[in-house]
Amino acid sequence: MDAELEQTLTAIGPRLRSLRRDRGMTLEALSAATGISVSGLSRIESGKRRPTLELLIPLARAHRVALDQLIAAPATGDPRVHLTPRRHRHGSVLVPLTRYPGRLQVFKQVIAPRPRRLVTHAGYEWLFVLAGELLLVLGERELTLRPGEVAEFDTAEPHWFGPSGDRAVEILHIFGPQGEKAQVRARPAGLRNHRGD
Repeated sequence: MDAELEQTLTAIGPRLRSLRRDRGMTLEALSAATGISVSGLSRIESGKRRPTLELLIPLARAHRVALDQLIAAPATGDPRVHLTPRRHRHGSVLVPLTRYPGRLQVFKQVIAPRPRRLVTHAGYEWLFVLAGELLLVLGERELTLRPGEVAEFDTAEPHWFGPSGDRAVEILHIFGPQGEKAQVRARPAGLRNHRGD
C-alpha cells in the first residue's frame, strides 16, 4: 500500500469521531442510525478497524456528508464546491457557504452547548433551524426554535443563540453586515394577504 493511501485511510477514523462529536451524537445513537455495532464504530474511529465501503456509505448518510468529503478525496474536476469547515471552541463548526466580502454571508453551523453572552453589532441576521432546538435570546425575550422554524432580527439588539439543551443544534445562518434583510417569499399556510387571497 502506498504512503498516500495509507495516510488517507488512517485519517478516516479521527474524521468520523470529529463529525460525530460535532453533531453531539453518541456512539449508541450513531449505531442505531447506521446498523453498525457500537464496538465496530469505536474500532473504526480509533483506527483499529479499516472501514469498508459498506460501512462508509451509511456513516456518510448518518452524518449528511458526501462520501468523498468523508474520506477527503482529492478534487477531480468535479464542478461542485468543496467546503472547508472551521472548528471553533466549545466544539462548534461553521461552514461558509458564500464568500462575498461586504455582502450577505451564508453559513451552515453546528453549534455545541456554550455559555450565554449577549452581544450587539451592526447588521441583520436570519436563522433557519435544520436539526435540534435553538434557543434565541433577544434582550429580555427567550424563544425556542425547532427544525423548519426561522427567526430574523436586527443585531443592534442584544442577542445570543445556541442549543436550548445539552445537544448540538444545526442551523443555516444568513448575516447582512449592512443590515440587509433576507427576503422570504413563501407565505406560511393559513395566512392571508391584505387582499384576502
